[in-house]
Amino acid sequence: MAIDIGDLLQPGRAALLLSEVQRSVIGDRARLAAMAEAAAEVGVIPNSARLASAARDNGGTVVHCLASIDPQRFGRNTNARLFMASGRRKGADAPAYDPQYDVPCPDVWAEGDVVSLRHHGLNPMADSQLDHRLRNAGIDTVVVAGVSLNIAILNLVMEAVNNAYQVIVATDAVAGYPTSYAEHAMANTLLPIATLATTQEICAGWSRDRVGE
Repeated sequence: MAIDIGDLLQPGRAALLLSEVQRSVIGDRARLAAMAEAAAEVGVIPNSARLASAARDNGGTVVHCLASIDPQRFGRNTNARLFMASGRRKGADAPAYDPQYDVPCPDVWAEGDVVSLRHHGLNPMADSQLDHRLRNAGIDTVVVAGVSLNIAILNLVMEAVNNAYQVIVATDAVAGYPTSYAEHAMANTLLPIATLATTQEICAGWSRDRVGE
Protein backbone atom coordinates (compact mmCIF):
# COMPACT_ATOMS: atom_id res chain seq x y z
CA MET A 1 0.00 0.00 0.00
CA ALA A 2 1.38 3.38 -1.03
CA ILE A 3 1.98 5.88 1.77
CA ASP A 4 0.98 9.51 1.29
CA ILE A 5 3.99 11.48 2.45
CA GLY A 6 1.84 14.51 3.15
CA ASP A 7 -0.29 12.52 5.58
CA LEU A 8 2.81 11.62 7.59
CA LEU A 9 4.25 15.12 7.80
CA GLN A 10 1.73 16.64 10.15
CA PRO A 11 2.70 19.86 11.99
CA GLY A 12 4.18 19.08 15.38
CA ARG A 13 4.46 15.35 14.70
CA ALA A 14 7.37 15.11 12.27
CA ALA A 15 11.08 15.82 12.59
CA LEU A 16 13.96 16.06 10.15
CA LEU A 17 16.99 14.16 11.46
CA LEU A 18 20.18 15.40 9.83
CA SER A 19 22.83 12.76 10.48
CA GLU A 20 26.36 14.19 10.62
CA VAL A 21 25.67 17.06 8.24
CA GLN A 22 28.47 18.84 10.06
CA ARG A 23 31.65 20.69 9.23
CA SER A 24 33.96 17.94 10.51
CA VAL A 25 32.31 15.19 8.45
CA ILE A 26 31.20 16.58 5.08
CA GLY A 27 31.84 20.31 5.46
CA ASP A 28 34.89 22.54 5.23
CA ARG A 29 36.73 20.64 7.99
CA ALA A 30 35.94 17.13 6.74
CA ARG A 31 38.32 14.47 8.02
CA LEU A 32 37.46 11.80 5.42
CA ALA A 33 37.72 13.08 1.86
CA ALA A 34 35.89 10.13 0.28
CA MET A 35 32.79 10.74 2.39
CA ALA A 36 32.78 14.48 1.76
CA GLU A 37 33.19 13.93 -1.98
CA ALA A 38 30.34 11.41 -2.09
CA ALA A 39 28.09 13.84 -0.21
CA ALA A 40 29.02 16.68 -2.56
CA GLU A 41 28.29 14.53 -5.60
CA VAL A 42 24.77 13.78 -4.39
CA GLY A 43 24.12 17.28 -3.02
CA VAL A 44 23.61 16.31 0.61
CA ILE A 45 24.23 19.79 2.04
CA PRO A 46 22.03 21.85 -0.32
CA ASN A 47 19.25 19.26 -0.28
CA SER A 48 19.41 19.04 3.51
CA ALA A 49 19.10 22.81 3.62
CA ARG A 50 15.97 22.63 1.46
CA LEU A 51 14.46 19.97 3.69
CA ALA A 52 15.27 21.97 6.81
CA SER A 53 13.63 25.08 5.39
CA ALA A 54 10.49 23.13 4.46
CA ALA A 55 10.32 21.58 7.92
CA ARG A 56 10.69 24.91 9.73
CA ASP A 57 8.06 26.55 7.53
CA ASN A 58 5.51 23.81 8.15
CA GLY A 59 5.60 22.89 11.82
CA GLY A 60 8.42 20.35 11.64
CA THR A 61 11.38 20.05 14.00
CA VAL A 62 14.93 20.14 12.64
CA VAL A 63 17.37 18.01 14.65
CA HIS A 64 21.09 18.15 13.93
CA CYS A 65 22.46 14.75 14.93
CA LEU A 66 26.17 15.39 15.35
CA ALA A 67 29.00 12.96 15.99
CA SER A 68 31.47 14.34 18.52
CA ILE A 69 35.07 14.36 17.38
CA ASP A 70 36.57 15.55 20.65
CA PRO A 71 40.26 14.58 20.16
CA GLN A 72 40.49 13.45 23.79
CA ARG A 73 37.67 11.02 23.08
CA PHE A 74 37.08 10.10 26.72
CA GLY A 75 35.20 6.80 26.87
CA ARG A 76 35.19 6.43 23.10
CA ASN A 77 34.32 3.16 21.43
CA THR A 78 37.28 0.89 20.69
CA ASN A 79 35.41 -2.29 19.78
CA ALA A 80 35.31 -1.93 16.00
CA ARG A 81 37.83 -1.28 13.25
CA LEU A 82 35.99 1.93 12.34
CA PHE A 83 36.62 3.46 15.76
CA MET A 84 40.26 2.44 15.81
CA ALA A 85 40.85 3.90 12.35
CA SER A 86 39.23 7.15 13.45
CA GLY A 87 41.61 7.35 16.39
CA ARG A 88 44.64 6.77 14.17
CA ARG A 89 43.55 9.50 11.75
CA LYS A 90 43.48 12.03 14.56
CA GLY A 91 46.99 11.13 15.66
CA ALA A 92 48.90 12.14 18.76
CA ASP A 93 49.17 15.74 17.56
CA ALA A 94 45.41 16.29 17.40
CA PRO A 95 44.48 19.86 18.36
CA ALA A 96 42.87 20.73 21.65
CA TYR A 97 39.11 20.27 21.64
CA ASP A 98 37.50 22.86 19.38
CA PRO A 99 33.71 23.13 19.68
CA GLN A 100 33.64 24.62 16.20
CA TYR A 101 34.17 21.10 14.86
CA ASP A 102 30.97 19.82 16.43
CA VAL A 103 28.63 22.18 14.61
CA PRO A 104 26.29 21.78 11.63
CA CYS A 105 27.28 22.98 8.19
CA PRO A 106 26.30 26.68 8.11
CA ASP A 107 23.89 26.29 5.20
CA VAL A 108 21.63 23.91 7.13
CA TRP A 109 21.59 25.64 10.53
CA ALA A 110 19.03 28.11 11.85
CA GLU A 111 18.25 29.46 15.31
CA GLY A 112 15.65 27.32 17.00
CA ASP A 113 16.96 24.04 15.59
CA VAL A 114 17.70 21.19 18.00
CA VAL A 115 21.17 19.68 18.50
CA SER A 116 21.67 16.06 19.51
CA LEU A 117 25.37 15.36 20.12
CA ARG A 118 26.56 11.74 20.07
CA HIS A 119 29.72 10.69 21.90
CA HIS A 120 29.52 6.95 21.28
CA GLY A 121 27.80 4.34 19.16
CA LEU A 122 26.99 4.09 15.48
CA ASN A 123 23.88 6.21 15.10
CA PRO A 124 22.05 9.15 16.69
CA MET A 125 19.65 6.85 18.57
CA ALA A 126 22.41 4.64 19.96
CA ASP A 127 21.71 5.55 23.60
CA SER A 128 17.93 6.18 23.21
CA GLN A 129 18.24 9.80 24.38
CA LEU A 130 17.12 11.09 20.99
CA ASP A 131 14.23 8.63 20.96
CA HIS A 132 13.02 9.86 24.35
CA ARG A 133 13.30 13.51 23.34
CA LEU A 134 11.31 12.93 20.15
CA ARG A 135 8.65 10.98 22.05
CA ASN A 136 8.36 13.71 24.67
CA ALA A 137 7.77 16.20 21.85
CA GLY A 138 4.98 14.10 20.34
CA ILE A 139 6.89 13.18 17.19
CA ASP A 140 6.05 9.91 15.42
CA THR A 141 7.51 10.47 11.93
CA VAL A 142 11.15 11.14 11.07
CA VAL A 143 12.69 12.25 7.81
CA VAL A 144 16.29 11.06 7.55
CA ALA A 145 19.07 12.81 5.65
CA GLY A 146 22.86 13.00 5.87
CA VAL A 147 25.61 10.41 6.06
CA SER A 148 26.50 7.73 5.78
CA LEU A 149 24.59 4.99 4.04
CA ASN A 150 27.51 2.73 4.91
CA ILE A 151 26.78 2.74 8.65
CA ALA A 152 25.04 5.60 10.47
CA ILE A 153 22.02 6.01 8.18
CA LEU A 154 21.33 2.27 8.05
CA ASN A 155 21.59 2.03 11.83
CA LEU A 156 19.41 5.09 12.35
CA VAL A 157 16.65 3.94 10.02
CA MET A 158 16.52 0.46 11.56
CA GLU A 159 16.52 1.85 15.10
CA ALA A 160 13.74 4.29 14.25
CA VAL A 161 11.66 1.56 12.63
CA ASN A 162 12.24 -0.71 15.64
CA ASN A 163 11.05 2.14 17.85
CA ALA A 164 7.80 2.41 15.84
CA TYR A 165 8.46 5.64 13.96
CA GLN A 166 7.31 6.18 10.41
CA VAL A 167 10.57 6.73 8.52
CA ILE A 168 11.09 8.68 5.30
CA VAL A 169 14.54 8.66 3.71
CA ALA A 170 15.48 11.54 1.41
CA THR A 171 17.17 9.65 -1.41
CA ASP A 172 19.06 12.63 -2.80
CA ALA A 173 20.08 13.95 0.63
CA VAL A 174 21.89 10.82 1.85
CA ALA A 175 25.24 9.49 0.70
CA GLY A 176 27.68 6.64 1.08
CA TYR A 177 30.72 5.37 -0.74
CA PRO A 178 31.33 4.00 -3.22
CA THR A 179 28.28 5.31 -5.05
CA SER A 180 27.44 1.83 -6.30
CA TYR A 181 27.19 0.57 -2.73
CA ALA A 182 24.95 3.47 -1.73
CA GLU A 183 22.54 2.64 -4.55
CA HIS A 184 22.38 -1.01 -3.49
CA ALA A 185 21.88 -0.08 0.16
CA MET A 186 18.85 2.04 -0.67
CA ALA A 187 17.33 -0.47 -3.06
CA ASN A 188 17.95 -3.62 -1.05
CA THR A 189 18.00 -2.56 2.60
CA LEU A 190 16.10 0.70 3.05
CA LEU A 191 13.31 0.26 0.51
CA PRO A 192 11.65 -2.67 2.37
CA ILE A 193 11.59 -0.84 5.71
CA ALA A 194 11.19 2.89 4.98
CA THR A 195 9.52 5.29 2.58
CA LEU A 196 12.01 6.53 -0.01
CA ALA A 197 11.39 9.93 -1.57
CA THR A 198 13.30 12.78 -3.18
CA THR A 199 13.89 16.13 -1.53
CA GLN A 200 11.35 17.70 -3.88
CA GLU A 201 8.70 15.12 -3.00
CA ILE A 202 9.27 15.55 0.73
CA CYS A 203 9.21 19.35 0.54
CA ALA A 204 5.96 19.18 -1.43
CA GLY A 205 4.48 16.82 1.15
CA TRP A 206 5.56 19.13 3.96
CA SER A 207 4.03 22.18 2.35
CA ARG A 208 0.82 23.43 3.87
CA ASP A 209 -0.30 24.33 0.36
CA ARG A 210 -0.65 20.67 -0.65
CA VAL A 211 -3.96 19.62 -2.09
CA GLY A 212 -6.65 18.86 0.47
CA GLU A 213 -5.67 21.42 3.10
